[in-house]
Amino acid sequence: MADHDALRIRVSDELRSVCPEFVGRAVLADVANSGFCPALWQMIESFTVQYREQYTIDTIKDIPSIQATRLAYRRCGKDPSRYRPSGEALCRRILRGLPLYQIDTLVDLINVVSIRYGYSIGGFDADKIEGRELTLGIGRAGEPYEGIGRGELNIEGMPVYRDAVGGIGTPTSDHERTKLTVQTTRLLTILNGYSGPDGIDEATEYMLQLLRQYASASNETIISF
Repeated sequence: MADHDALRIRVSDELRSVCPEFVGRAVLADVANSGFCPALWQMIESFTVQYREQYTIDTIKDIPSIQATRLAYRRCGKDPSRYRPSGEALCRRILRGLPLYQIDTLVDLINVVSIRYGYSIGGFDADKIEGRELTLGIGRAGEPYEGIGRGELNIEGMPVYRDAVGGIGTPTSDHERTKLTVQTTRLLTILNGYSGPDGIDEATEYMLQLLRQYASASNETIISF
């Protein structure tokens, strides 16, 4: 992708017809990633304690963003209990007493935003995206897709972002081709508001705050779609 201002994101008619409430926000930014950020993890550990005091595995089902993403899966043709959206999966993980995954600073802070607000959030190396447009559609039967750390993933009936080459992101897993690494210097992160506009701007601002604090974010662009 040539430059920040060139990227467009649109919602296909097929997705909009079954999820008319959907609202998306994307953040493009220059960043400095790192393998581990002690200050971020100190915050994550404190946040995890607070989260476990506030929620249980049963009560997170009532969080509007999680509830709406599950409904979107059903409307698109996927079982959200078999192919769990990442926002819900992360919340369930820490509520089961397991530690949050430690990947790299960008992935770790995206996961914090996802847990705090319940959104399934994509994270992509913007320089690995092919073309100048992403389209949010619905996965097709037999469509090839290699999920990060999951191998071949059946995305039929799953919301999916596609670039000029193919799928790069679903609420369950992003694609290996565009994944974030410690070498990533240009980030695209997408917040998926299947529950509508309530809360998504607050979550986007929190994302920006963490990116500035822990990944030296600059040259930021917010895309609303």
